[in-house]
Amino acid sequence: MYDAKWIIGGLIIFVILVAYPVWYGVASGEATQVPDLADPIDAEKCVETTEYMRANHKQLLLTWRDSVVRDGVRTYVATDATEYEMSLTGTCMGCHQSKTSFCDRCHDYVGQEPDCWDCHLPPEENQ
Repeated sequence: MYDAKWIIGGLIIFVILVAYPVWYGVASGEATQVPDLADPIDAEKCVETTEYMRANHKQLLLTWRDSVVRDGVRTYVATDATEYEMSLTGTCMGCHQSKTSFCDRCHDYVGQEPDCWDCHLPPEENQ
């Protein structure tokens, strides 16, 4: 093993480079800073619980889209038996009226670009 020092040195450099993003996130504290979201306007409750919506809102919206467009079903019955219109702009954006201070903050935080606005018009921002 005449090249052992080069192999070990290369492995050490490789491990440092691979682990750098984790170390950077821990050292800067950015990994623990969650976005500050605008509170919903005039809403007593959402269509589902906050925890459910944080984890599953995309799947819920895709299910709504398929139900409305393909099946013609326009009413969503929540787990608490409350009925809602299946509408991004009518139901969701009725309470979450600022795309910039609600949608964009979370999506920027997780590095996602939603395709909702390919078809829907974003709401006008309230100044």
